[in-house]
Amino acid sequence: MKSTRYATSRQKACQQCSVAKARCDRKERCCSRCAQRGLSCVYVNNTGGPVPFSSSFARSSGGPVFTAPALPPDILEFSNLDLVCPINAEEISNRWLNAYIPIPGQSVKNYPPTVSAFIYRILKSYTGMAIHGRGFPPFVHVSQLTGLSQPLATCLSIIRICDRPLLGSENVTAEILQREMNNLYDRRETYDDFSLLSAFQAFLMYTMVLFFRLSQGTNPFLRQAMMNLQELACVTSRRGLMCVSEQQRTRPKWESWIIAEAKRRTLYTMYLFDSVISSEDGLPTFLGTELEGLPAAASRALWFAQTRRDWEAAYNMHLAEWVEGSLCIDELWPIPETLSEALVAKRRYRVDNWLENLDEFGIMLYTVTSCTHGG
Repeated sequence: MKSTRYATSRQKACQQCSVAKARCDRKERCCSRCAQRGLSCVYVNNTGGPVPFSSSFARSSGGPVFTAPALPPDILEFSNLDLVCPINAEEISNRWLNAYIPIPGQSVKNYPPTVSAFIYRILKSYTGMAIHGRGFPPFVHVSQLTGLSQPLATCLSIIRICDRPLLGSENVTAEILQREMNNLYDRRETYDDFSLLSAFQAFLMYTMVLFFRLSQGTNPFLRQAMMNLQELACVTSRRGLMCVSEQQRTRPKWESWIIAEAKRRTLYTMYLFDSVISSEDGLPTFLGTELEGLPAAASRALWFAQTRRDWEAAYNMHLAEWVEGSLCIDELWPIPETLSEALVAKRRYRVDNWLENLDEFGIMLYTVTSCTHGG
């Protein structure tokens, strides 16, 4: 009788908490523990089987299924986004040319070998966690994985075939990825803002899987893929990288902020990946001065907020702490020699304040910039 009660109680927990032998609060659709860790939350139904979320590709092909965390209980509406692009997005699409035709005045990023190795391993881990179903990369927001974001959901299902592929099947797998990538690129002008971000993230994931898992840079398609990726990044950025309210230092709509923050995180990841590719090819990598003025990665409290009320409360605190505006990505770059001691001290204070509430992605950005540029 005791063992029966134990089995019944265990079935009430999600699969992740059951495996970890952790307490599960059994919140509808996604428990708190899985939400905080970015894990796929699967409950067991009455027949003893999981209740999965799956893409149309997985359903039609019998392929692996990506199980996504659920949305918070709020209804999210990703239309009428108040986004603007405060930078020249066209410079993003031409970034690959800089190694061959350098623009005067550009600064080369002289990554120490240890920093280059760190970036390589971190980005490789992003592909591994998605392939093995351990979660999703920290540039993807949980709200994107609810069945609405089809390009990304399809990507996270397809790349699971790269988990222990059969010997000799790498070329076939690469062809499947390339076909999906070409489809995303060809449709880049037809997506709405939400789907376009999803397509950009999916294309980045496919490209990283090709590099880290299937070719190690020897696939000739990879060079064209990087050019297409940067063009897709340009199109996505052109639709807006900041909320109008962010510029006005007021609180934006949660949905608008989610899209803007996820775009920026994906863009920063692409720039780091570009440095890995350039290093493999023996080409220089230049500081992304075209991104100057964009906010750095947002705080953990904002990125992981579970409800609209929690996010709005966190953003109100953010506004109170950052009266002069959020920390910008260029504040992590080399300190200009012309900056006065007072301004240097102020800049370091702002970076210290930013560091106090970061998630793993923000810590990674700081590690790379600090070890490269100092400050």
